[in-house]
Amino acid sequence: MIYTILPTVLFMLASFSSSKTSFPESKIIKPVVYAKTVAISDETKIEMAYNNLHSDKFALPKLESFAVALKGYYSLKEKGLIKKDILTLIDFSLSSNTKRLWVIDLITGDVLYHSLVAHGRNTGEEYASNFSNAAESYKSSLGFYSTGEIYNGKHGMSLRLDGLEKGVNDNARARGVVMHAADYVSNSFIKNNHRLGRSQGCPAVPAELSKEIISTIKGKSCFFIYHPSRAPKFGAKSIS
Repeated sequence: MIYTILPTVLFMLASFSSSKTSFPESKIIKPVVYAKTVAISDETKIEMAYNNLHSDKFALPKLESFAVALKGYYSLKEKGLIKKDILTLIDFSLSSNTKRLWVIDLITGDVLYHSLVAHGRNTGEEYASNFSNAAESYKSSLGFYSTGEIYNGKHGMSLRLDGLEKGVNDNARARGVVMHAADYVSNSFIKNNHRLGRSQGCPAVPAELSKEIISTIKGKSCFFIYHPSRAPKFGAKSIS
């Protein structure tokens, strides 16, 4: 991606006059304009964005997962498939007993939320390892989504998700894969069961945070579920 540094204009003494001295027009020193174009690689841009992340109370995501998420965000934003500068990142390489969901304001670098999040019951026990795009699989789907609209369902305030990767998560809306609150997404459940509760494939979040998170990310923001077993492609046909 190319960034152009705005021209730097050095204004020098063009002319001056006094009662005794003057310069002919040919001798006037004209302003000199310098313009420089610098190419910044995607890797450098991602590193700069990662170094801009900050929070006084939350841990940051790993660079590996953030880098993949940000590449997808840029691609989706360029195609007009997302509108907001908000990124939700879920890292399913981490234990479900740890906070593995981040909501990030990419303009300010603020980590807005850092939360527990469930995976599907057939995706794994403590760790997520099996994923599917199929109905009735009770598995989570990886990849990039655009957040949809809010509705009130059996879990209360919920958020629809539109999968943007064909064959990977594009059945999400038809499957009813949504973000919603769940009592089994809590530290108390972990304490009693030695792992977080699991969903039917939805990225369920704690009841006390669900409304805040859903209200923040609704309406075409970038939502990404990461796992190192799959490296998304960012070509013209990969993310529709």
